[in-house]
Amino acid sequence: MVETTPAERTAAEKIFGPRLELAERYVEHLATSGMERGLLGPREVPRLWSRHVLNCAVVADLIDDNARVADVGSGAGLPGLCLAIARPDLQLTLIEPLERRVIWLNEVVEDLGLDNVTVIRGRAEQVVDDVEADVVTARAVSALTTLAGLTIPLLKGKGVVLAIKGRSAEEEIQKAAKVIRKLGGKETTILTAGEELLDEHTTVVRIRVG
Repeated sequence: MVETTPAERTAAEKIFGPRLELAERYVEHLATSGMERGLLGPREVPRLWSRHVLNCAVVADLIDDNARVADVGSGAGLPGLCLAIARPDLQLTLIEPLERRVIWLNEVVEDLGLDNVTVIRGRAEQVVDDVEADVVTARAVSALTTLAGLTIPLLKGKGVVLAIKGRSAEEEIQKAAKVIRKLGGKETTILTAGEELLDEHTTVVRIRVG
């Protein structure tokens, strides 16, 4: 069992509510088979709750009810599986090009019984026709100049991109401004999530399209 600090436990209880046990099982998957198969490094295991799962799950507060969400470069399910667990009303499509990661994601989805998740193997630009999304999420995929081209087209002219970013968010927005406008982005803002719950809040770049 991956231990939580009292603060992490309180935050997890508030975010996941009655689905906390599912979140705990997901973290166990990350700490065992996820690490064994190279989805995360061993150094990340003590920080799984704070740095990864809670950091991603608070983004759920920025998503409308019953939204269809596409998670680009889903990897270890961050943030896609965190959102699916925290918000059973959302329909998640996890987009991941690497087969070994897709196999792992499907195993976890099946074990947790998440009926609001579909996993698609492919690159974002290859699966545009197969995905219906109101919101596109991404974390640690690439800089915004590249990420805009991977995420915005999935919205097909209308919706929101939520990209989890670090301290370089402002700089990335400035560099990507032209590309974002060209692709149909109307408004780009930096939001924070989890300020009241986490020691370190999550920084999110939101791009409104259409």
